[in-house]
Amino acid sequence: MNSILLQAAPGGGATMQIILMVAIIGIFYFFMIRPQQKKAKEQKTFTEAIQKGDYVVTIGGAHGRVAELEDDTFILEVERGARIRFSKSAISMDSTKAAAAKKPAA
Repeated sequence: MNSILLQAAPGGGATMQIILMVAIIGIFYFFMIRPQQKKAKEQKTFTEAIQKGDYVVTIGGAHGRVAELEDDTFILEVERGARIRFSKSAISMDSTKAAAAKKPAA
């Protein structure tokens, strides 16, 4: 057992461990945290730009036109006369853009 412990590398491993930890944190930031923040910022900008009459899709899958806008809610007209109140955070940016690309302009 003593011979195994004696074969361990001598000091200098601490700097290597610090460099490795900094590299792992940097990779984690650039591949996970930063894209998440960018996506959240895009979603917020998209949600704030919604206007009355825009065609949107909610995260629950409801399709319709925005009939009214309030502070943090909107009323979605899904059929003629059928209106549902949603939170603005319920708008799916990806689904709305995909549906708008497929749907011909009316």
